[in-house]
Amino acid sequence: MCCHTNKVSIFIQKSYIISEYLFIDNMSRLRYWKLSANEFRQAQYDPKKVLIWEIKCTKDDQGTHFGVFCYRNGTPWDYTSVHGIVFYYNQLKHDEVEKIAKFLKDKFGGEQAEKGERVFLKNSREIYLSKDVADLAVELEKTFEVSTELTVELENFSVPEQEQSNLPANKILPIPGK
Repeated sequence: MCCHTNKVSIFIQKSYIISEYLFIDNMSRLRYWKLSANEFRQAQYDPKKVLIWEIKCTKDDQGTHFGVFCYRNGTPWDYTSVHGIVFYYNQLKHDEVEKIAKFLKDKFGGEQAEKGERVFLKNSREIYLSKDVADLAVELEKTFEVSTELTVELENFSVPEQEQSNLPANKILPIPGK
């Protein structure tokens, strides 16, 4: 067997192992990404299976954006986890950051704290229902004149749950791991 044929054989074996490993049925975590607010609103899932949701809000094509998110297990802050709604921002003026913080704090409460380009609403009310997150995305679009893109990561989301979720199968991003 020539060297080239041997390399192709090894590549095919590795590709088979990788594709088998990423088979959606074997995944414990799935991310649905690049969802519209309407796609997200139609989703049906057990809210207890949500690990994180994110609403990315784009202001222009120059990179000006912010994102609102919530981790079920808390957002890392140094060596601790902070529970509540968080947002990050890029290329926003300070007054715009303050408007976003006030908008979110009025809706969810919490103690405002900043770390770099992230603003935490510590111990604020958290939401996980698809309707609530989609409604927030629409409010952000209208209030801050942004376009939104939503992401949700679900844990232990079985194939039957995927099929019944109304989430688009072509927007699944499997996450390898335990």
